[in-house]
Amino acid sequence: MARWVTVSKLLHHINGQTRRCHSSVLTSGRKYDAIIVGGGHNGLVAAFYLAKAGKSVCVLERRHILGGAAVTEEIIPGFKFSRASYVLGLLRPKVYDDLELKRRGLKVYPRDPSSYTPLHERNWQSGYGKSLILGPHEDQNYQQIAQFSKKDAEMMPQLESLLGRFAEALDHLLDCPPPDIKKFFSTGLAGKAKQLSTVGPLVKAASILGKDFPQFYELMTAPTTKILDRWLESEPLKATLATDSVIGAMMSPNTPGSGYVLLHHVMAQMSGVRGAWGYPEGGMGAVTQFMAQAASETGAHLFTNQPVKIILLGDKNEAVGVETEDGSRLYAKTVLSNATADTTFLKLLPAGSLPSDFEASIRNIDYTSPVCKINVAVKSLPDFKANPNNRKDTVMPHHRCTIHLNCEKTQLLEEAFRQASAGLIPDNPMIEMTLPSSCDPTLAPPGCHVALFFTQYVPYTRADGRSWNEETKTEYGNKIFNIVEEYAPGFKESIIGYEVLPPPELERVFGLTGGNIFHGSMSLDQLFISRPSPTQPSPFTPIDGLLLCGSGAHPGGGVMGAPGRLAALSS
Repeated sequence: MARWVTVSKLLHHINGQTRRCHSSVLTSGRKYDAIIVGGGHNGLVAAFYLAKAGKSVCVLERRHILGGAAVTEEIIPGFKFSRASYVLGLLRPKVYDDLELKRRGLKVYPRDPSSYTPLHERNWQSGYGKSLILGPHEDQNYQQIAQFSKKDAEMMPQLESLLGRFAEALDHLLDCPPPDIKKFFSTGLAGKAKQLSTVGPLVKAASILGKDFPQFYELMTAPTTKILDRWLESEPLKATLATDSVIGAMMSPNTPGSGYVLLHHVMAQMSGVRGAWGYPEGGMGAVTQFMAQAASETGAHLFTNQPVKIILLGDKNEAVGVETEDGSRLYAKTVLSNATADTTFLKLLPAGSLPSDFEASIRNIDYTSPVCKINVAVKSLPDFKANPNNRKDTVMPHHRCTIHLNCEKTQLLEEAFRQASAGLIPDNPMIEMTLPSSCDPTLAPPGCHVALFFTQYVPYTRADGRSWNEETKTEYGNKIFNIVEEYAPGFKESIIGYEVLPPPELERVFGLTGGNIFHGSMSLDQLFISRPSPTQPSPFTPIDGLLLCGSGAHPGGGVMGAPGRLAALSS
């Protein structure tokens, strides 16, 4: 079997064509209105809004490709992978409309059905379902859930309705900056009146919640298991829902506050359907390439292979520009950083330039990541024992889903979390598998497919003292493939090539501190007025002229575009 774990040269393809988003040659000494450090999706969104407002804008991306973690890369010849981020749903409607992504050609395949949980054959029981398939159709969901519990089939629509109302309430907070409480109490009456305008979205959210506020508060603070146990009784359903409460987070469904991560993913929308996700045609890189096109057409200058070495400060400790690794100096009235808070404040700024309390809070941001992404090229579709394929090359409905493995009960998630927290590789890692080529034929040669694995929990630092090298990555990959083989015999034989990206690799390749896909934990202590710091909510920073525009800013991680838009509108 060919292995493509080490990648020497990466090409970016959208619909079979390499697209370059380079602008004119970077000129040292040039002055701009705004410089954006990092060409991830939020940086590109910020560039669009700034350029549309008539400002001269420069985006500096350290990699050879724009898009940050939302990229499409051909790491195996003929196969195009959404290498990190892999599904679209959180992108704010305002951003989608303003950048005219649909007009530019963005096509998204909604997942219908959306979730598939096959049971391992050792858990098959007479009179009990062998798998759980969920989607946007309430009648079909009822039939699927009733295989395990008629009570749950009746309760599920009520739970979904409640979560939908919670998500609707939070919608009003996602498109507005958080209030600066510190500034409110340190300014006069005029300043206080101005700050009160930022409280409006909170009032709107509270009015929507109404009598449901106590349940909302409980969801935000309680363990997910407490919520799910109150509403539901069947383990396959509870475990499937619980995965959304821990995805990308080093927490278990038993962790207090894990309910917010569940709600964060319920906030997704696709074609007006709440909680829906989809596969962009051409992979996630198509989204960011169209964003880059929008930014470029409005006048932004986009540069790749330009890592920033330092943010330059003026005599008053204000941001005045940047210096790149090759020594080029560019100047601007405003610098926006799409990098993580750790990189922005602790690596790019001169030592001693931050207030001590702010710096201390930045050093204590939790970047722990449980994620290992595995990208696999296969020559055939997996054939699951629980739902056998009709024919070898025929896409079944469950192939279009997020496929949950090791998800028969929530206790498996808790055990995997505890083992990883101790630095161990779990006996039964949580596995989410997607096959975007089941909807999008542009991603793989005819008859072949791309299989994307979002797995957790894995430790950044292993207790056995071994590093994440080619040997240990191959071992972990084989562990995952052996588990898949138990559910879908023949999968291992279908593998053409793959790569394994544990937390240190996600950090090295994509600049994600700690390998954390959200630019920092989405726990309650690191959200809203405390993101990135309780001493200074985003997008503003203690450095005049420096704004944070990445996922480390409010409202947080995921391909949302909101942090980039808010930073641009605040500059």
